[in-house]
Amino acid sequence: MKAAISNVTNRIIKRSARSRAAYMAHIAASFREGPRRKFLSEGNLAHAAAACPLHDKTEIFGASWANLGIVTAYNDMLSAHQPFKEFPHLIKHAARRNGATAQVAGGTPAMCDGVTQGKDGMELSLLSRDTIAMSTAVALSHDMFDASILLGVCDKIVPGLLIGALRYGHIPAIFAPAGPMPSGIPNPEKAKVRQQFALGEIGRDELLKAEAASYHAPGTCTFYGTANSNQMLMELMGLQLPGASFIHPNTPLRDAMTAQTTRRAIQITHLGDQYTPAGKVIDEKAIVNGLVGLMATGGSTNLAIHMIAIARAAGIIIDWDDFSNLSEAVPLICRVYPNGPADVNHFHAAGGMPYLVSQLIDAGLVHTDVTTVAGGEGLVEYTREPIRNGHAEADYVLFRKGPTESLDKDVLTDFDAPFRPDGGMRLLTGNIGRSVMKVSAVKRENWLVEAPAVVVDHQDDLVALHKVGALERDFVAVVRFQGPRANGMPELHKLTPILGALQDKGFKVALVTDGRMSGASGKVPAAIHLVPEAADGGNIAKIKDGQIIRCDPQSGTITVLDTDMESLKAAPQPKRELSAITGMDMFAPMRAGSRSAEQGASFLGEPDWMT
Repeated sequence: MKAAISNVTNRIIKRSARSRAAYMAHIAASFREGPRRKFLSEGNLAHAAAACPLHDKTEIFGASWANLGIVTAYNDMLSAHQPFKEFPHLIKHAARRNGATAQVAGGTPAMCDGVTQGKDGMELSLLSRDTIAMSTAVALSHDMFDASILLGVCDKIVPGLLIGALRYGHIPAIFAPAGPMPSGIPNPEKAKVRQQFALGEIGRDELLKAEAASYHAPGTCTFYGTANSNQMLMELMGLQLPGASFIHPNTPLRDAMTAQTTRRAIQITHLGDQYTPAGKVIDEKAIVNGLVGLMATGGSTNLAIHMIAIARAAGIIIDWDDFSNLSEAVPLICRVYPNGPADVNHFHAAGGMPYLVSQLIDAGLVHTDVTTVAGGEGLVEYTREPIRNGHAEADYVLFRKGPTESLDKDVLTDFDAPFRPDGGMRLLTGNIGRSVMKVSAVKRENWLVEAPAVVVDHQDDLVALHKVGALERDFVAVVRFQGPRANGMPELHKLTPILGALQDKGFKVALVTDGRMSGASGKVPAAIHLVPEAADGGNIAKIKDGQIIRCDPQSGTITVLDTDMESLKAAPQPKRELSAITGMDMFAPMRAGSRSAEQGASFLGEPDWMT
């Protein structure tokens, strides 16, 4: 094990000693011998089985078979989740064939950031994560389930499902993913078309044609944003089966993997001999493994918030210093858009997760002595890949040794010849506050920006300045009052084509915000998630137009030059147009109760031992 990884792990263990011990005591106190439902009254049980088929009802009443709870984020508007329509059917049949029953325990909302990007609905995006966590907790509250199968893929959905499952950490939990859509037009071509539209060089017809050729089928979007970063994390943290992440939906192997996931869920219940509660899987070593994977692959900056919230749900305390130290120690060995032209299908074909895990193990960058839903040899199990064979059951899956050589070193290399010597995620500090920046897709000559501030309170204000030609110069865009307490911390990906086009013209540009950037954060330096946020009186609310800001990820600094920030008065939070808050006002208590981005930006209540 590389010393830097051990040091961070030990620091997290020490920091979390009290809260983690209390969490594990909570799991132990919640444990019940045998099927959970045998502790229900006859009336309780009759309600729970009333609508079941006769065979399932008999087994549920008998309390000898395991009963699996399916928590689904299915809807048919979100391409990544549309395939989940058939999963409960597949899971129920696989459960019956293997001596168990399964019920849909509940559903969660699943919004699409691709649909809400740049619109008012994006202000509910981050808030939806904790809403999903609460929905998951409601689904698991019935004392009916011996394990849960979680159906979710995308940005806030996977973290939300996991946070909810960890609050019921005595129940085993396993993810059954849906997989990516086939490749469409190359991602760099899509980005180019977006910039052309932002510059007025093409019309909406050409833009829609390109977008529809990119997002064109059921499955996850193929760029390496938050959704696909989630999939990598669920494997590296041991919460889904080896090689499950990037198999296409609606294929024989994908359906077989869903059945295999069901079998494994049955085996890890307390009724078997491999009881694996979710709270035991997610420990300090699993969290570090996930963070290492994030750095090695150039994953989404959104996980700089979500991983903190996930860890806290298991009694583990991490912060951005941990991210930064791991980024310094872990080289980047993947080039998937926005870090390169390839997509996740190319990554999967080049060797994918089995190759990545084997490289991380060989380099001493991950802990292998971890508990996973796959059992066996801990993380070593994830160096294997699934295949179908001629077993009597058509949906049976075997696991063989995965590739040990990359089939495309332009996409997936090794640690002897990495694409970068570090993970490309930087912690920036200065008189504005603390923020994170992903530089893995930013050309080195564009890192340092020292330029006058252009201060706006809404991204549309910056778009308006661009339309009148007021941004044809060097500048640092300061987009404030975008934090969790202000408006729910929306992504500001709408600004990427504009800032990217200006950078291509030769201007030095950067973004500083207490909001988020897309999980596909790209070629423009963006200091994001800034804390304290403007709505908390943070110094970002004091910056004035024209003040010189130095943004320097090399030195890890973000500073307003030659200014005593404490002497300046913070600007008041702007009032919103009525049309912009319709439907949003019911979420006001969530915004008001949100913790900072570095504390996971969560409004969920926590036990006393987490304070």
